[in-house]
Amino acid sequence: MENLLFNFIASYMPLTDEEKEAVKELNIFKSYPKGTVLLKEGRISREGYFVIKGCIRTYYVVDGEEKTTEFYTELQSLSPLTVINQKPSEYYVACVEDSILVVANPDMEKVMFEKFPRFETLCRILSEKLLAGSQASFDDFKISSPEQRYLNLLKNRPDLIQRVPQYQMASYLGITPQSLSRMRSRITKKGI
Repeated sequence: MENLLFNFIASYMPLTDEEKEAVKELNIFKSYPKGTVLLKEGRISREGYFVIKGCIRTYYVVDGEEKTTEFYTELQSLSPLTVINQKPSEYYVACVEDSILVVANPDMEKVMFEKFPRFETLCRILSEKLLAGSQASFDDFKISSPEQRYLNLLKNRPDLIQRVPQYQMASYLGITPQSLSRMRSRITKKGI
């Protein structure tokens, strides 16, 4: 587990043995079974997540219906808005699969920043990358039809199609499961 995280960090900056040991001492690796709700609407949390293995999703409940807004898989991170503003969350975060996550909070970050100031630079770089990716994803979503969104997923995140239940995928695309089934049939017939 640690090596996946260390290799990810090393793609931005090499870690010293002392830094690796300090990360290990934080006891940040947690395992959760499929279906675990990590954050509920109305709750305040101080925990952010980095997916080592598995898949988590964010979703709202609108008129009793789940509306999935994003999926996070290996080497992706999520820092819920409640962590930053300390206001009750407006959405849920849950495990789509059995997952191994890095779970951290601002207090842990502060300790690491004081001990290893260059971690603050790393976090800033990762935050900027996450924000840019989220903005691009949001923009693409707004200007695409459900079929274009699905085709984009097939191209950019094909594993997600197999990993996520159809009703969650349909919700993410903004359509019903029945519409998703019909759309998949059309796409298969076209040979795409």
